[in-house]
Amino acid sequence: MNDFFKYLNPGEEDKRWGIYLNVAGKLKFPQGRVPYPSNEHPSDYFFTWEKGRVLNEFQINYITRGSGIYETLDGRYPVKPGSLLITKPGIWHRYKPNSGTGWLENYVGFDGSIPRNILGADQPYALKPVVPIGNREEIIDTYHKIFEMVLEEKPGFQQVASGMIMKLLGYMVSLEKQKNFSGKRVERIIRTACFEMRENIGNEIDFNHYAEEQNIGYSYFRKMFKQYTGIAPVQYHLDLKIRRARDLLISSELSIKEIAYQAGFHSIHYFSRCFKKKTGVSPSEIRRKS
Repeated sequence: MNDFFKYLNPGEEDKRWGIYLNVAGKLKFPQGRVPYPSNEHPSDYFFTWEKGRVLNEFQINYITRGSGIYETLDGRYPVKPGSLLITKPGIWHRYKPNSGTGWLENYVGFDGSIPRNILGADQPYALKPVVPIGNREEIIDTYHKIFEMVLEEKPGFQQVASGMIMKLLGYMVSLEKQKNFSGKRVERIIRTACFEMRENIGNEIDFNHYAEEQNIGYSYFRKMFKQYTGIAPVQYHLDLKIRRARDLLISSELSIKEIAYQAGFHSIHYFSRCFKKKTGVSPSEIRRKS
């Protein structure tokens, strides 16, 4: 795909969707060329290295070739091939390729309530300004699909493109989370624990004892398990029990007491309380509706 950039005019319907695209583009900036960036961009987007800029949207630039530098008021970050540059609204920043390498960049600019909730400073996925993820086919393929939609600009393209941006954000978060586990022994321990929970939904599991058997501390196991799955091991097991109970309430003729026992609850009152807390309805209501 050749170099291009295109600025869009999202309507109120697009904005109500929760995420909308403002700009997309691709640029092969050759080594030795100056200045960067091109002054063809609108004033809201154009910047010089001396002044930098502040945007009122998110931008994600994917540098697939070359190298450079990205800078905010918090510091300077080296940019290598396979880096994502994550720019957030209201943050002063500047970036440029090294003159000796140039770079190839793919970028999208977007905004909306959804990305602000996901990538806000107080959110768990407040990623660093430069995320080295490597050159990944699934990431560049997502950019190219967005580019194709932007260039054609068919009716409804904003809604489809916004879905592709969510896919891109999902990849980013997933790859960042995987960095803490890839190739590490604790990943195997967590995956084994998940398997054991599914195999023993109706039984109690002593996670302190499990961690001890694996020669790791329980606090570390719990912390890493929560990072890996999003919830603590006890809650993970409880969710499996509730899901199993719900399936039995819908598909079997067993009494609620029998289902509670099969799901590993020794008190029907505790089972009913947990079930309603997790699902919003009581076991008897589920049974009536089925």
